[in-house]
Amino acid sequence: MSLVELIAQADERGLATSGLACLDRCVPLLGGDDEVLRPLWANLAAGGDPAAWGGLLEQARSKLGIAEIMDDEDIEDEAALLARRMLAAAPAVRSAAEARIWADACSVASLQIHRLLDPAAGDASSAAAPTQALNSVRAGGAPVAGRAEGMSPLVAAELRRQVSVLEILAGHGAGGLRRALEVSTEGRRVLRAVVSRRARGKG
Repeated sequence: MSLVELIAQADERGLATSGLACLDRCVPLLGGDDEVLRPLWANLAAGGDPAAWGGLLEQARSKLGIAEIMDDEDIEDEAALLARRMLAAAPAVRSAAEARIWADACSVASLQIHRLLDPAAGDASSAAAPTQALNSVRAGGAPVAGRAEGMSPLVAAELRRQVSVLEILAGHGAGGLRRALEVSTEGRRVLRAVVSRRARGKG
């Protein structure tokens, strides 16, 4: 099943987890530590209070110095800007309708971030991929082996992780949250290494 189909069929918890996982993998671009979003993950677990989601979200924004409304012109790095927008756009209420919009937007933004940061993408990484092209990739499903033609390694890996998170939640519900977090943590470590190498290259 393609990523687009998985998002369309996911329930509220699956959608919120999908969006949060995309954001979590991009935390290195926000200057946050690995634990900054952990309260939101805990809120999605069985017994978590949906009403507390909004307050926890504001705490995360405060820790990362991100407001819901910000001046895009203040952010020069496109990848960092996309990550900030993901957090700024997170819904204050955990409803399926709002979570679906957020999860879909986070999916595209995270794929774009990975495209921008992939050293194997060469000069192509300096230009934003059209949303239509990214949606085409998402509609085609994750590559089973290697990567799809024209898809950089980092993007292919991110696509697989997005699909994995949704499949885990679809199959196990709240019981799959720990595994989904593990998938996201692995991706965050990869992106942190990429961001670190990029910073050294610029230095």
